[in-house]
Amino acid sequence: MILLDVQAIRKHFGPDPVLDGVTFQVRPGERIGLVGPNGCGKTTLLKILAEKIEPDAGTCTRHPSIHFGYLEQHPQFEPGVTLWDEAKSALAGLIELEQEALAVAEALAAADDEAERDRLAARYDHLQQELHRQDGYNIDHKIRRVLEGLGFGEAAMRQPAASLSGGEQNRLVLAKLLLAEPNLMLLDEPSNHLDLAATQWLEDFLVDTSATMILVSHDRYFLDKVTNRTVELFQGTVDSYAGNFSAYRRQKQERLLVQRRTYEKQQTEIAKTEDFIRRNSYGQKHAQAEDRRKKLARIERVAPPREIETPPMRFAPASRCGDIVLRAQRLAKSYDKPLFAELDVTITRGERWGLVGPNGTGKTTLLRCLLGLAEPDAGSVHFGTGVKLGYFDQQLASLHDDTLAVDAIRPPDREFGQQQRRNLLARFGLVGDTVMQPVGKLSGGERCRAALARLAAAEANVLVLDEPTNHLDLWACDALEQALNDFEGTVLFVTHDRHFLNNVADHLLVMEPERVRVVEGNWNTYQRMARLSTTGGSKADGDERSADAPNKSGDSPKNGAAPPKRKRRFPFRKVADLEADISERETQLEQMHQRLADGDTHRDGEQVRELLAEIDRCKQKLDTLYQHWEEAVELNW
Repeated sequence: MILLDVQAIRKHFGPDPVLDGVTFQVRPGERIGLVGPNGCGKTTLLKILAEKIEPDAGTCTRHPSIHFGYLEQHPQFEPGVTLWDEAKSALAGLIELEQEALAVAEALAAADDEAERDRLAARYDHLQQELHRQDGYNIDHKIRRVLEGLGFGEAAMRQPAASLSGGEQNRLVLAKLLLAEPNLMLLDEPSNHLDLAATQWLEDFLVDTSATMILVSHDRYFLDKVTNRTVELFQGTVDSYAGNFSAYRRQKQERLLVQRRTYEKQQTEIAKTEDFIRRNSYGQKHAQAEDRRKKLARIERVAPPREIETPPMRFAPASRCGDIVLRAQRLAKSYDKPLFAELDVTITRGERWGLVGPNGTGKTTLLRCLLGLAEPDAGSVHFGTGVKLGYFDQQLASLHDDTLAVDAIRPPDREFGQQQRRNLLARFGLVGDTVMQPVGKLSGGERCRAALARLAAAEANVLVLDEPTNHLDLWACDALEQALNDFEGTVLFVTHDRHFLNNVADHLLVMEPERVRVVEGNWNTYQRMARLSTTGGSKADGDERSADAPNKSGDSPKNGAAPPKRKRRFPFRKVADLEADISERETQLEQMHQRLADGDTHRDGEQVRELLAEIDRCKQKLDTLYQHWEEAVELNW
């Protein structure tokens, strides 16, 4: 069954089309990731599918059973209506069923006519079945589960919806959509304004639902977890790929290889033919040249490869500074509640620190205290010798709306000519007339790229970035990761992007409501530690150090002696090397499971037995590697 049949959709907002013949189909159970560079028309396409705007041409045929749910931005709420009541309004149909069932039950009890009782009884049975099917007897539980999953506490549920912040209002709209349970969801950046815990909850919710969905997201982890098909929108048309975002990237590279070879081969043949025609138009081979001219006119031209270019981002070489870049001692800050207290952290040259934690735990406040932009309530921050800071503010306050982009990135402390600035902006994907526009007229992604270019122009040896991937498309995120990994200085950043944390960070500062943890590793390291903690590992916090005050509970070792370390079972190996081996083994195991799931494999019983034995051996090696890793993170420091 086809739920949605999109044929040759076109849409103009100027002389050039944004959508230029978009064609694809959607079937039940598909969770489609709609991807493409900034400005390619993803939101426009979603609005057309949701019937919010009309296409200039083309058709969008919808199956009669479709119940749409569209995640709108910039919602409006009636004054005085609480968050709870607004969320409950998404279940109006279910509440009406419940009220009708009560009314029918009362009418059935009062009915004297036998035929009327039979009719009411049949209606009551039908309503009961519908209520049971839709879980109508647990309405309050459903509402609370979704609101709590998206990060709303008990106090927020009683607040007027109109008084919530913009981010909270967008989360409320998402909650209403999830509660309404449409069978086709259109989600535009659903994880915006969510912290990591809420994002992970939403991922699980979407994977568990039976609804079909088309979603736009710049979160690569989110796309990998949720989607089972990827549609790429680029230059006004779409290409479809099987699988999640990682599968799309693999298939995309394979297609590009074929497209390049085919295109280059045809271009070579065309060039040879044109050269022959040019040389022989008026000679003895005039007839042959004319024949080739006619054939060339009829040839079906191969389109250039659908290659989405990654901007070649790069930061200036970092000057050398002292071994200790930053040392914070007994740092504390409170507003309405304590955010952190007695925080000790030391960052050394060349390290890359990611700062993560739930919304409201004070990540940006801590960053500003470390930079001297906010005054801590207690404690001190000292920088090492030769430290030169560069700061990327998530509010992009360093860029003034009325300043041209090419002027906005000019460093204040040295000469930097216009052509140099143009070249720098081009490295971050801003070219042509865009660089001569005022910052206030740039899109969010363009402003973000300009701010990164300004950061590069500062030639700092310590880069501090607050949510640098906001507004960047997937390809720009890859480019920024590569630029930071190539940078030889020190990096400190705040982000909710788990893929970015994995690829850039070698240390994490994890902010929690009651404490701050220092983790030596990336997001995967932290997740493994969390799993060990919940499964009762012998030392769940492995390569984690508390960044809070010393233990005041009185349970420290007697006489101040350090607790004895356990003896090694395995030879010494670096934690990073073990993690690389674990990742490689996990990939091998996943590939073997995919082979086992292939129907062709099961036609050969001997092959199945060998594959099962290979899977067992791989699992055993993984178990040993996990134990070795656990020992290493405990004993290596």
